[in-house]
Amino acid sequence: MRKAKRKLQIIAGQCIVCGLCEGECPFDAIHMEGDVAVIDYELCTGCGKCIKVCPTDCLYFEGEEEAEEAAEPEVAEEVAPELEAGLAEYQGVWIYIEQSGGQVHPVSWELLGKGRELADALGCELAAMVLGEDVDDVAVATGYYGADKAYVIDDPLLAHYRTHPFAEGCLKLVREYRPEIVLIGATTLGRDLAGAIATDLHTGLTADCTGLVIDEQARLLRQTRPAFGGNIMATILCKEHRPQMSTVRPRVMEALAPDETRQVAIVRETLEVSEEDIGVAVEEFRPDADLDKPNLQYAEIICAGGRGLGSPRGFELMKELADALGGVMGASRATVDAGWISHDYQVGQTGLTVRPRLYIAAGISGAIQHRVGMQTADTIVAINSDPEANIFQIADFGIVGDLYEVVPELIKQAKAGNLKEKLLGDGGT
Repeated sequence: MRKAKRKLQIIAGQCIVCGLCEGECPFDAIHMEGDVAVIDYELCTGCGKCIKVCPTDCLYFEGEEEAEEAAEPEVAEEVAPELEAGLAEYQGVWIYIEQSGGQVHPVSWELLGKGRELADALGCELAAMVLGEDVDDVAVATGYYGADKAYVIDDPLLAHYRTHPFAEGCLKLVREYRPEIVLIGATTLGRDLAGAIATDLHTGLTADCTGLVIDEQARLLRQTRPAFGGNIMATILCKEHRPQMSTVRPRVMEALAPDETRQVAIVRETLEVSEEDIGVAVEEFRPDADLDKPNLQYAEIICAGGRGLGSPRGFELMKELADALGGVMGASRATVDAGWISHDYQVGQTGLTVRPRLYIAAGISGAIQHRVGMQTADTIVAINSDPEANIFQIADFGIVGDLYEVVPELIKQAKAGNLKEKLLGDGGT
């Protein structure tokens, strides 16, 4: 490739340091430094890949003519013409609402928030799929969180989750009403259901997405997720099949503030499945009674330790800090792989995605695999003896030093009652 006649530019104040451009660049020409992406012009070829994945449009070429020359052909040109008529029949963004006994998993509200954004970009309806028994209240609540319409199948066979009846119900709705996008939470239930639906529909399914953006000209969903062990961010398109389907982890997207004055249109359908068709019966339902299991994904404060702790005993110190702040412990993959702590505490690409108000990372280097799981925290405090550690690139507060000297001091201040306020700006200085 030739170099672009004019340089790639960035609107610094618009950059959110999401890392998508860094992962997309095939020439390793973009890196995150502090609160902005930095371009290495010696390596940049002007291919335009970074521009296409930027969610805030902060990347651009200096001149429109040069941008058109350097960028790759628009995705719209790559859609097979013979498919356009069939694809046009699919309209709308749908969110599967995961619920149990009327209690909705928070990821469903988060996906409605993202779905509202996608539907507005496409100029179409945002709809919810609600399956279960006695779910009228759930259907009504979807309107509070942004849905225009709720497709409801209410049946005693859906009282507890089983793959076959839930998949059949979803397939009936999708085939009849033809949405162009279907989003499902990447929970244990959601992953099972999404795979069953996509397989039967012969469409694509992108798992564990961290970014969803509409290519408005092509009317395609750009689905971004980590690939190759988190070393790159892959953007995946489903050009020839509908619906376009993605699963998204809890805490990756942000829910809208509920508006209880907002109403939703409800469309009711029936489940055309009998008990004899299912083949699996629920004999007994036992809720998870493990009260010691950490609820990392919805914790407001997380104190996470990495390999820099040196040994499993380091987590005793992290637990003391977490308890003093009213939070929970977290961990990096390296410590879990070493057997120092349970996988239940792991944050990152192969662990949990979190969005706390405060995230304290002690002895964590900040590899991209860890950062994708916690970089949306409101406030990040990094403690590391290496001043060049990647974690400092996304930290709001960075402390270079021995964590075994720093953390005890933080515990002391936390017990004094003013550390949280200082870090979060709740009245402290």
